[in-house]
Amino acid sequence: MKKNLLAVALLCVLSSGAAMAQQAEGPWMVRARAVNLDSANKDSTPLGLSINDKTIPEVDVTYFFNQNIAAELILTVPQKHTLSAAGTAIGSLKHLPPTLLVQYHFNAPGFKPYVGAGLNYTRFSGVRLPAGVDIDRNSFGPALQVGVDIPLAKNLYLNFDVKKVFIKTDVSAGGAKLGTFKADPVLVGVGLGWRF
Repeated sequence: MKKNLLAVALLCVLSSGAAMAQQAEGPWMVRARAVNLDSANKDSTPLGLSINDKTIPEVDVTYFFNQNIAAELILTVPQKHTLSAAGTAIGSLKHLPPTLLVQYHFNAPGFKPYVGAGLNYTRFSGVRLPAGVDIDRNSFGPALQVGVDIPLAKNLYLNFDVKKVFIKTDVSAGGAKLGTFKADPVLVGVGLGWRF
């Protein structure tokens, strides 16, 4: 009987210690990632449009409402892409794609997987295209995410992250709509996160 009571008491102490350790981390997390952007390049115009793939820097700020639910704001600097038609460069553009996601973090021993879903807003700027050809400057679309944080040291995590972001713009020539270009990239990232 005493052994059982001792075991229960020890379990309570360990559980409360784990809970206190999680609380001690704080509700904020900042991550820095290197991200490979791989565009789907879906084009309904007769031009055969595409943008180049590239590796970009990414920073996100996450706030944990509790152990499982968090909101993440993903930021980067405007990214310049070459726009090609049927494989031939015809111009360039920049896009700035801030994304806000709501995440669910699973309770797992030794690592912390998560899934997320939210909204992306992309602003196109620095558009340089042949005379008469233009694109819509704004895009709104959903974003999906799956990732994992792996503890390295106190409050420091190795992060792997994959996102699918839906980005599109209408293409026009001489004021008439030609169709829609969908970048719809998959972004695969690796980086470090700091919880505080």
